[in-house]
Amino acid sequence: MTEKNLEIDNTDLKILSLLMQDANMAYTEIGKRIFVSGGTVHVRMNKMKQMGIVRGSQLVIDHTKLGWDISAFLGIYLDKSSLYAEVSVQLEKIPEVVNVHYTTGIYSIFAKIVCRDTQHLREVLHDKIQKVSGIQRTETFISLEESVNRPIPFSDLKELS
Repeated sequence: MTEKNLEIDNTDLKILSLLMQDANMAYTEIGKRIFVSGGTVHVRMNKMKQMGIVRGSQLVIDHTKLGWDISAFLGIYLDKSSLYAEVSVQLEKIPEVVNVHYTTGIYSIFAKIVCRDTQHLREVLHDKIQKVSGIQRTETFISLEESVNRPIPFSDLKELS
């Protein structure tokens, strides 16, 4: 791959923007909307996958419609910040933990968990998360409503620097 192939341009950003809105959109449809061929879209998507920009796709589920009504955020204090990698591996083994971030500020880790109800939340906190070696204590924030959850609209922004 040449250096020029490693650059992202506005066409790439338009492709990404359309796929972020609808990951099921056919490459031929994307091509029609941005005035390139479906083959061009395919080639550019392969390039962005090779570059690690596109790491896959996922199905977005409304967990509340399946009876998982609690989303909570955890501020996690570690015994030592150097334990982050070890603790994050252990948190990844807990199915209810859906996001883990190494952060600045008062918490070493900020995580999101999803549970069926408050009893399930208590069990996850008490029986799983609090038993992870290296976690000193946690603070829990229950989300009452999520009003925004979206990707960055790259095609609406200036070109990447």
